[in-house]
Amino acid sequence: MADDNERERAEPGGSAVAEPGAEEPAEVAPEVVDAGEPEPPGTEPAESAESLAAGSAAESPAVAWPAEPSTAEPTAPATAVLAPAADEAAVTTDLFSDDLLGELLETPAPPPAPETPARKLRKGVARTMMSIGIALGLFVILYAIDLLVSAGDVPRGVTVAGIDVGGLTHAEAEAKLRKELEPRLTKPVVIHAGDVQAQLVPARSGLGLDWPNTLGLAGHQPLSPITRIMSFFSSREVGVATRTDPNQISQAVRALADGKLNHPATEGAVGFVAVEGNDGGVTPYPILPRQGQQLTDLDGAVHTVTDHWLDPGGVKLGMAIQPVKATAAGVQAAYQQIVVPAVAKPVVVHGQGKDVPLRPATIASSFQFAAVEGGAVEVRIDQGKLQAALKDPLASTETDGKDAQIVFTGDQPAVEPSEDARKVNWEKTFLPLIDVLKKTDGRDLPVVYSASSPSVNTEAAGALGIKEVIGEFTTGGLAGPAATNNRTLAARVSGTIVKPGETFSLGARSGPRTADAGYVPAPADEDGTGAEVVGGGVSQLASTLYNAGYLAGLTDGGHLEHDHYLDRYPAGRDAKAVNADGSAVELKLTNDSPTGIAVQATVSGDSVTVRIWGTRHYRVESQTSAQIPGDSPPVQFGGTEPCLPSIGTPGFSVTDTRVLYDLTNGAEVRRTSHTATYGPRPTILC
Repeated sequence: MADDNERERAEPGGSAVAEPGAEEPAEVAPEVVDAGEPEPPGTEPAESAESLAAGSAAESPAVAWPAEPSTAEPTAPATAVLAPAADEAAVTTDLFSDDLLGELLETPAPPPAPETPARKLRKGVARTMMSIGIALGLFVILYAIDLLVSAGDVPRGVTVAGIDVGGLTHAEAEAKLRKELEPRLTKPVVIHAGDVQAQLVPARSGLGLDWPNTLGLAGHQPLSPITRIMSFFSSREVGVATRTDPNQISQAVRALADGKLNHPATEGAVGFVAVEGNDGGVTPYPILPRQGQQLTDLDGAVHTVTDHWLDPGGVKLGMAIQPVKATAAGVQAAYQQIVVPAVAKPVVVHGQGKDVPLRPATIASSFQFAAVEGGAVEVRIDQGKLQAALKDPLASTETDGKDAQIVFTGDQPAVEPSEDARKVNWEKTFLPLIDVLKKTDGRDLPVVYSASSPSVNTEAAGALGIKEVIGEFTTGGLAGPAATNNRTLAARVSGTIVKPGETFSLGARSGPRTADAGYVPAPADEDGTGAEVVGGGVSQLASTLYNAGYLAGLTDGGHLEHDHYLDRYPAGRDAKAVNADGSAVELKLTNDSPTGIAVQATVSGDSVTVRIWGTRHYRVESQTSAQIPGDSPPVQFGGTEPCLPSIGTPGFSVTDTRVLYDLTNGAEVRRTSHTATYGPRPTILC
């Protein structure tokens, strides 16, 4: 029994149930042999204990329940034995054999537990956690191996100036960098800036390599597992450590920008080259558009050059870009379709009795090119340049118009016929020019003229009623070069016709008072005093004309009296025509009568005479007020060289009144007054 119990403890999985289909053994009533004192109450037989142990083991395979030892103290070893009957020993199997005992002790297996969602979830979580644990463990092992293997080397994926040194030892990295970078130190650095590519010489620009710091930039092995994993799939540029001269590199970059990188925007156009040996021939060529650019951030450019000057692809600098409108296609279209045919041959301009060639060089100089939206280039013609080129050659085909004038023969007026003007109408002449320029043959341009009638034609002059002298005045004392100037002015004024309602202008009739116009230097004042100016002394003709118009009844349109009184004119009835600095002073007379007038001016000897011809309508009276004393003459020591002593005169004011009476009935028509103020003349002491 004890041996059986030992086997049961060694094989807790034994079953007391026979396999299905096996014959059940005959029930044998065991015989209990009492070897000593009876067992205490409550103590079950050993077989029952063994059966309970076997059954418990079958229900709970994970827990072994051993039999309790007996508490009784037997006097002699006693064993409860199951023994078969003596008469059945030949035909029954040994109940205590190992196989039979296992069958007897075997119990039916419990049915499997049903699969529930909670049970499935627990199983899935368990498997997942187990997989994660295995993966983490494997990752830690691989990370440790990678860290140990690469300890002391340059990190993977590191490049220096484009050179891959990742995974190398520091000694290998230094050798590789020196081998590949040292040749670059002497080569020019390629600078890419907008549409310009230039070069910068390192030795002349203050650029050098700091080897110790460059190798140090490669860094050490990173501890971050993420960084180490990413290094298998990417690279990291750490650049170089540059030794620079800040002032030298800054000056070099500025000089490079000013000399090569910066340039203004160029819109598309067409240029021309003169053809040698061909009078006026040109060869056109297209000027393609180009964006403008400017390096505005010098400090940033210096920083970029310092960081990337050893990069294999060179250095790229950012530029401020000025875009253009024109495109290359637009320039080519204008060049091929318009310009090339336009300057292929001269254009013959046909004037009145004269032909003038318009040569290709002249045509080309008149072209203007303008970019428009969409990239096209518009070709425009500056007609002013073409007109300037043709004006002088065609001048002989034009005629100047001339108003009818009154000429005086033997002191009698006669009408000089007017002439119509014929002038080139440039606008109409150039109107078909674009179509002519497109032709390869028959490049002819006819001149269009415009005729203009004079403001006073012959018939109108004859009907103006210019038949008698209605106002005449003469002044004397003319001398020196002032006589020449008065004679020149008289020639320009004499014969002028002023129609009813018109105003005569002395400045308009005299023109510029220059040496080319016949004027000479003379004292500004007609009495020989004042500074010497070109056209000096003509105030005498102006004063004479003013008095003639005064007596003819013309209306004062504006005048200025002299600064000092001159006794050759009535007080209050003089007019100045030139200032002390030589500038002109205007004099205007308005004809408000119903008939026209004509001006006759002559210079003879030391006198100037002006007659106003027309039809007399008024009788004129002049009334002069008493003089009102003004400033006393100042005393002046010295003066012009040579010094001429003179006695000064005080200044004064005077008022002149003119009264007009109608000739037919004697009635007063109008009365006008003018007050003149004259300054004193100084007393000169030599």
